[in-house]
Amino acid sequence: MKAFNRRSFITTAGAGLAAGAILPGRALPVTGSFHTPKVVKTLELGLASYSTREFSLDDTIKMTQRLGLKHLGLKSFHLPLTSTEAEIKAAAAKIRDAGIDFYTAGVIYLKTKDEVDQAYRYARACGIRYITGSPSNEMLPLCDEYAKKFNIGLAIHNHGPGDDLNPTVPLIYEKIKNLDQRIGICMDIGHVVRLNRDPVAEFKQCFDRIIDLHIKDVSEATEKGDTIEMGRGVINLPAFFRTVLVMDYKGMASFEFEKDAKDPLPGLAESVGYVHGVLSTLNS
Repeated sequence: MKAFNRRSFITTAGAGLAAGAILPGRALPVTGSFHTPKVVKTLELGLASYSTREFSLDDTIKMTQRLGLKHLGLKSFHLPLTSTEAEIKAAAAKIRDAGIDFYTAGVIYLKTKDEVDQAYRYARACGIRYITGSPSNEMLPLCDEYAKKFNIGLAIHNHGPGDDLNPTVPLIYEKIKNLDQRIGICMDIGHVVRLNRDPVAEFKQCFDRIIDLHIKDVSEATEKGDTIEMGRGVINLPAFFRTVLVMDYKGMASFEFEKDAKDPLPGLAESVGYVHGVLSTLNS
């Protein structure tokens, strides 16, 4: 897989802008000129709180706000699955009172009926739209039943190398294609690339069941690939986000920054800024 980093992206974008500026006969924009404004496609960006696993819920809320993100997927580090209903509701209210959409929780592992029961009790108390999870094959029928019963979906997360259960997005798709539409996929693009697979192709292939994205960059397209600031790694992020926008994806896209657990904010801020730059350029 060819590396496509921030330098090549900026160089390409700059060259394109320069070429456009010197085309013969091309008029420069004039303030107040009459034209139809372009429709700008947006992407709902959030934070997967595994990124802030060494910090408290209060700190996670503050970091989410500082990053200018409006959506939060919460890992149990910040709100244990064993919390009482009152504790869960209080934490959920704190997040929402801060102006943040608390939309999912996970990744939650769902290997037994007790774990599925616990996860759905937790999700109902949280008031979230779906669980981000990794169910065993045996628990899929029960998850399907609960998704219908409680109107709370399940986004199954791919974990790439070392995951014998749900390593790839197409494998998850095959498992769920005949289940309720509330059972979907949380596509982690980093784990896709760590298997040396193409995230653009897999997004297109499984588009109708992808309801969440974990976005990141990785250092190499092997199982040794580590999370790195977005734009510094090997993922062709402009190509991926171009596909997401062109296909008019309506789900979430949350930053999951696994690097620098004790000081994630600088890398997260760099990644958020890079993605905003890519999206802005693609919409220009």
